[in-house]
Amino acid sequence: MKRNLFALTVVSCIVLSCGYSKQEMMEAKEKAIQDSVMAATGFVSSSAAVVNKKDTTHKFIRTADVKCKVKNVIKSTIIIEDFAILQNGFVTLSNLTQDVSRHTIIAVSQDSALETTYYVAKNDLIIRVPNTKLDTFLKQVATQIEFLDYRVIKANDVGLQLLENKITEQRIKKHEERLTKAIDEKAKKLMETSLAEENVLNKQEQADNAMISNLSLNDQINYSTVSIQLYQKETVKRELVENEKNTKAYEPSLWQKTIDALNSGWYIFESILLFLVNAWAFLLIGAIVYLVYRKHRKS
Repeated sequence: MKRNLFALTVVSCIVLSCGYSKQEMMEAKEKAIQDSVMAATGFVSSSAAVVNKKDTTHKFIRTADVKCKVKNVIKSTIIIEDFAILQNGFVTLSNLTQDVSRHTIIAVSQDSALETTYYVAKNDLIIRVPNTKLDTFLKQVATQIEFLDYRVIKANDVGLQLLENKITEQRIKKHEERLTKAIDEKAKKLMETSLAEENVLNKQEQADNAMISNLSLNDQINYSTVSIQLYQKETVKRELVENEKNTKAYEPSLWQKTIDALNSGWYIFESILLFLVNAWAFLLIGAIVYLVYRKHRKS
């Protein structure tokens, strides 16, 4: 790594001393960074990801699909998203998930259990970067790779399709102009005018579709789409939790149960006693009725 930094410093000094333009300085610096990344990672560049500035005939839509294992998905995600911003790109999707593969709970004491969770962290990223920065961005992503499952780079030439859409748009516009002129000059009957105007609208729609198709193609040409699948090795998380299965461990002892029973019996006795005290009037009336009844029975 020190050698790479030294090489970068030397290149910068040479560029400054030779009085190169700012653009040439940036290109030299970028090339030095790419060389240092490639030396550190062994990541081989692909011609499909490199823009040939001398080729003005072909128009390529460049895409890349990468699946790789990283040390830490969350950290690598943050770093890769920063790489995208550094290359004037942007993230359109970042779907971070943690898939649980196994889950176990083992009792380690009467009131505690060891909960173990096995999971795999994954993230699906879709990133758009300028087509001139695709190769640089892929080399930066390579610094996070521990194991590369696959890397697919495609360069689809859509130059003829762009030309076809442009010619179609021009042809339809000319036809639309002729129809409009004919309507203005010769339209007499309402039915004929309506049909002609409907035909004009259809031609306008076809021209708009050709224009929108070209705009979409140009956007895909200017910004490459990179799909990245990140994953890491299975992670184990362990945590002590309450042993819910062993409820006897939370039950009170026999001595505590005996004390609680005595307290409960005393509370019941107090309640009965208070009831009798509160009901003394009823007891007195009952006693008098009983004595009167007994007296009359004897007589």
